[in-house]
Amino acid sequence: MLRLFFISALAIMIGGCASVGKVENASLTADRNTPSYSLGIFQNKWRNDPNALMLAFSGGGTRAAALAYGVLEELRNTRVRGSIDDTRLLDEIHSISSVSGGSFTAAYYGLHGDGIFEDYEQVFLRQNVQGALIHRLLNPFRWFSGSGRTEMAVDYYEDTIFKGATFADMQQVDGPFIAINATDFARGVRFSFVQNYFDLLCSDLSSFPVARAVTASSAVPVLFLPVVVENHSDCDRTKAQAWLQKARERVVDKPDLMLTVDDLDSYADHDQRRYIHFVDGGISDNLGLRALYEVIELSGGFMQYAGKMQRTPPRRLILISVNAATDPQSSMDQTPKQPSTAQSISAVSNVQLRRYSTDTIALVDKSLKRWAGEISSPQHPVEPYFILLDFNGIEDPDRREFLNQIPTSFSLTDEQVDALIAAGGELLRGNPEFRRLLADLAADARSGH
Repeated sequence: MLRLFFISALAIMIGGCASVGKVENASLTADRNTPSYSLGIFQNKWRNDPNALMLAFSGGGTRAAALAYGVLEELRNTRVRGSIDDTRLLDEIHSISSVSGGSFTAAYYGLHGDGIFEDYEQVFLRQNVQGALIHRLLNPFRWFSGSGRTEMAVDYYEDTIFKGATFADMQQVDGPFIAINATDFARGVRFSFVQNYFDLLCSDLSSFPVARAVTASSAVPVLFLPVVVENHSDCDRTKAQAWLQKARERVVDKPDLMLTVDDLDSYADHDQRRYIHFVDGGISDNLGLRALYEVIELSGGFMQYAGKMQRTPPRRLILISVNAATDPQSSMDQTPKQPSTAQSISAVSNVQLRRYSTDTIALVDKSLKRWAGEISSPQHPVEPYFILLDFNGIEDPDRREFLNQIPTSFSLTDEQVDALIAAGGELLRGNPEFRRLLADLAADARSGH
């Protein structure tokens, strides 16, 4: 712990000099003739699919990335009667929303599809990423660099994981839509790396590096500096502002969403908000669920959302939340000593995250049922399935305790990675709501639906 504290303190001192964030987002040109990364380019995949399967990957470093990977593996191994006869449930995924550590798995799957099962464990999950970053940080040639620790992380992720991929490479229309989420540090609003949001910055997402988006999504404040993008001024914002105005009218009775609209509308003030600083998406939503909730609610509900995507209403609304949050035992209450600064910071942040996550789960559960009701009819009933996966679902107490003691780190042992991947599959297989989904799918297959 002393060594880690020393390294962290050294990192803060080295980064204490004024650093200028590298800006790498291109201006939105009027003559753009290719679609950029947005929901619209995936509409043909979803048009007649009876299952709207959405996933949300939480934060939690490599722990979150490995648990999400285990869930993807289990979905690959689960065969169902779907829109294309006998198919894998993995192929039914409609979209993935992610924050922080979960964004590594979401982005890699968005870029490589089934290729993730060939090399992702060796490329990322079983690598000592934390050690590699510290090694680069301690390189004397970097001590006086103005680029800072965050650019070092971007370079490392570019070189070893994402290999220079941009969002243009993510536009695989036969795969799911990936929403990588960060937090606007100045306003605290969630920001998705999708073209609809980049339109508010007069910026083109196509050429934006995936590694930079994932770094923003996982950039814990203080340890990492924000990822900076420019709010360009040389475009017509009429269309983007019209979308926000319609959203404002739809959510006038929902204070939380009104605040989101106000924060997004602030990008129109170019003089005051010329550069936007993005940090860890877990600050605004550590579950990755709020992005799905907000995009559907700001569209006016699932009926309007489905119409915007030019798709027929599905028969099932399925949302799988992969939550890698832990509940480790604390030694604070075993001694009369006052907690250390580190313990105090950890306790405050954990309490806030747990309470906010609990509120988010309740909100999304209620909303999913309401969305299903909005698009249901006697002739076309729509069934909601909210599948919550977390370590509380592990029955064996010793294994549950082991998983809860895995730190939020980017350096795990092979034993920890193996346990997390296995837990992802076990949690999904044993989840009652998931078993209900499989039973309903099997019943429909028998009846010829």
